[in-house]
Formats: sequence, C-alpha cells, structure tokens
Amino acid sequence: MDKKTTEFYARLKEELDNANVWPAKYLFKFIVPTETEKIKAVENAFDRMGAVIDTRQSKGGKFTSVSVDVQMPSADSIIKKYQEVSTVEGIISL
Repeated sequence: MDKKTTEFYARLKEELDNANVWPAKYLFKFIVPTETEKIKAVENAFDRMGAVIDTRQSKGGKFTSVSVDVQMPSADSIIKKYQEVSTVEGIISL
C-alpha cells in the first residue's frame, strides 16, 4: 500500500472513531461498472452481515451505484471492507 493510501486510511479511522460509538451503523457507497459479476462481488463482501443493499443503475446504464447499510463493529472493520472490495475492477468508493 502506498504512503498516500496509508495516510488516507489512518485519517478515515480517526474520523470514524471520533464520530461513532462502536458498534455502529455505517453506509458504504460504491459505483461499479454495470456488470453482474462486479455487482455480485460487492454484494458478496457483505453476505451474512445483515446488510441492507440498494442498487441503482445510472441513466446511461454504464454504472451502478451500490449502497450498503450495515452494522459494523469498529473503524478497522470498515477499512478492511473498503480494502476487500477495492479489488473489484473499476470500483469507486464514495
């Protein structure tokens, strides 16, 4: 992981810890190319976590937004999820 990415995650952890009492609900938002296997990969990352997942296709149909509302145990667990789904080709984390 490069220095910029490491600094980003350190800052995110600090902000999450300052804003939440754990466990806490967290809303992940992603944009993925509209391809079934990529959308499924994001959904599968949250399988069996009691997540509420909402998908919406863009007007042009090229991209799909995936919102995942889920109870997370800690800031570290949120960062691990972001790192896990970052392997999906073309994903953008918001």
